[in-house]
Amino acid sequence: MDKALIKDLIVENQEFVENVSVLPRSIKLERQGNYVFVGLRRTGKTYLMYQRIRELLDEGRSVEEILYINFEDERLSEIRVGDLSVILDCYREMFEHRPIIFLDEIQLIAGWEKFARRLADTGYRVYVTGSNASMLSNEIATTLGGRFLIQTIYPYSFSEFLESQGLTIKKNMEYGSMRLKLKKIFAAWFYYGGLPEVQRFDDKRQWLNSLYQKIFFGDLIARYEIRNPSALKIIVKKIAESLMSPLSYSRLTNITVAAGIKISKSTVFEYVDRLFETWIAFAVPNIAAKLAEKESVRKFYFYDNGILNLFLFNPDARLLENMVAIALKRLYGDDLYFYNRNVEVDFYIPSEQWAIQVSYSLSDMDTEKRETVALLKFSRFMPAKRLSIVTYDEERMIEMEGITIEVVPAWKWILSIENKS
Repeated sequence: MDKALIKDLIVENQEFVENVSVLPRSIKLERQGNYVFVGLRRTGKTYLMYQRIRELLDEGRSVEEILYINFEDERLSEIRVGDLSVILDCYREMFEHRPIIFLDEIQLIAGWEKFARRLADTGYRVYVTGSNASMLSNEIATTLGGRFLIQTIYPYSFSEFLESQGLTIKKNMEYGSMRLKLKKIFAAWFYYGGLPEVQRFDDKRQWLNSLYQKIFFGDLIARYEIRNPSALKIIVKKIAESLMSPLSYSRLTNITVAAGIKISKSTVFEYVDRLFETWIAFAVPNIAAKLAEKESVRKFYFYDNGILNLFLFNPDARLLENMVAIALKRLYGDDLYFYNRNVEVDFYIPSEQWAIQVSYSLSDMDTEKRETVALLKFSRFMPAKRLSIVTYDEERMIEMEGITIEVVPAWKWILSIENKS
């Protein structure tokens, strides 16, 4: 490695991070913790690093104490794991401080985890970002050995999106003239998602498509050496189109084969796992299913509505359910299921005993009957302290057989959910 280049980068990055402007996110970090920030590309992992650096500077730390390296910098394209120690050597030759180390997109360096573990073992404070969930594989988790805390970074929540638009969350803001403004901003977030950069562009769909192509061809096809990109395209599209229904790996395999592409079920498993690893999609199991079916037949969702919307025609109902899934996943993690036995309920959170249906509108009487009857039947099979139906913009209470079902508009529901986190 060219040590002069490394030293230039260290100082160049110090000058940059000292002056970068950030919109603070309400993500609480342990002050003495080492962190791995993971999540979809462009969710703001790097900006969370900048936010942490800004906090350190505000506390009185010198910018010379900051060692920030972005491994997506093309000037580091030839770097290998054996060169990582050279970066630390270059810093020591320049400064007498013990640096606070920020390693951005470190997953590009094979074997990075041993270097990060060594830094933590020798008392350095270390922050790491990556866009690849395989960073959290069993082997890497074993190497990190509890030295790092894992923080998933999601796209902007609706509350964060409001703040990015200059709107401060206040009590009773859902009433009066503010209600119309809230709903307008909600529509933009609903259709184009919460990736921080998307709001800067007039043609948001074009930017989202460009980002997805980078993820598809760079993070999926190239990095994982996908041999059958046509099959992967069909799988992603079918997952998007089937979002509101359980989908099996056998069904995905049959659909792909019917399109004239030869593929095995094991390869479909592998490709879907890659979608999880690049934070495109996640899966929700059926709480009523046997163990094998919990893994083989699940409901799939996207981590961002904007990317999902690239694949949909008449998207409203699926975007609504996906929005609810993201919010629940963010708050409850793996304590999130759907229920499908005798009756189907979209979401169930066992720890809260909370069953949730999602319906774009209940204006049709048959739709209202279907959704409410499903919740009533469900409450006879499973413990349910709370029953809800999330709609796009309808609100009321339904009393049936001594049971109360709350009907909540999506924009109001999402704010209440986010206030719990």
